[in-house]
Amino acid sequence: MSFSFPTGRTCAALTAAVTLTFATAGAAFAGDHAAGVRTLSVPSAERGTELDVTVWYPAASGGTPVTLGENIFFQGTAAMQDAPVAPGQHPVIVLSHGAGLGGRPSAASWLATPLAEAGYIVAAPTHPGNTGPDRSAEQTMKLWQRPADLSRALDALEMAPDLTAHADPDRVGALGLSMGGNSALGLAGARIDPDLLAGYCDDADRNPSLCSWVRMSGVDLHAMDMTVAGRDNSDDRIGFVMAIDPAPADVFAAESLAEVTMPVALVNLGQEAGIPATIRAAPLAQGIPGADYTVIEGATHAAMFPECKPKAAEIAREEGIEDPICPDGTGRPRADLHAQMIDMVASAFAEAFDTAE
Repeated sequence: MSFSFPTGRTCAALTAAVTLTFATAGAAFAGDHAAGVRTLSVPSAERGTELDVTVWYPAASGGTPVTLGENIFFQGTAAMQDAPVAPGQHPVIVLSHGAGLGGRPSAASWLATPLAEAGYIVAAPTHPGNTGPDRSAEQTMKLWQRPADLSRALDALEMAPDLTAHADPDRVGALGLSMGGNSALGLAGARIDPDLLAGYCDDADRNPSLCSWVRMSGVDLHAMDMTVAGRDNSDDRIGFVMAIDPAPADVFAAESLAEVTMPVALVNLGQEAGIPATIRAAPLAQGIPGADYTVIEGATHAAMFPECKPKAAEIAREEGIEDPICPDGTGRPRADLHAQMIDMVASAFAEAFDTAE
């Protein structure tokens, strides 16, 4: 079965879905299923390697208990490895992770697992070079390759008979966190402006953490081959895109934003006045026709990490990690922020898919 979201459909009332208050967080999507998880593999000619694709899905009984996303900093999330897929037709979300400590699918297991419990199939490719021993500043900054990884993740689902048999081809969307938000918008038709990307690190204060790594790695963005950086990565199988703190948000060609026709929801974390320009999604919402925009003021960018273990912040400082990974804005527990974001995401996709029917 191939995925093809019907065209010409609009998404209504997304603003109501993405502005769920904390008082209702956790109530709307108590999971009806267990969460299964498995890893698929799909070749990528552009990457020159096989892409691992982590898939969470509504599961029937069975499988082996496994914990994903746990490390010295963060708590993990439980799922059932290789459990059978639950009966029925399930909507599909292709998920793009961020970079650095959030640079692998398992770092988003806090979100993907409850989405699977709520009935979604969530497929997340591992974007090469974003974290771990093979981390590469050059590969990370080739932003135009990431949306293609997401398309290959959908291809992997189509080639998995038991998954595609339960995947609803008329309800397929994309979700991106941080750098993954930039990637998800690419599937909607937003195109990178090669000149803006080449000059991204000219200002040392624009994104200090990322750009210092780029410079220390000896990567000159002006010298990088950007021949295809501005290509169209849109995928007509996708019918809705949601991007949370998309990064960088300020390297898109303005004319490409105006040409986006599918429903898009954009979210920022933090007090609006303090949101860094490079992840500020309000200008994107102004440029994309009909896009919804909301802000979770009690959160920070770090709220997209899993819950911290005791002493995680201290260990991070000892490891030379300068960006705060544990504080969350107004001091609300990260578990509470996660509950709000889970409901926000599930509500937005449910609203988009219901409107499309």
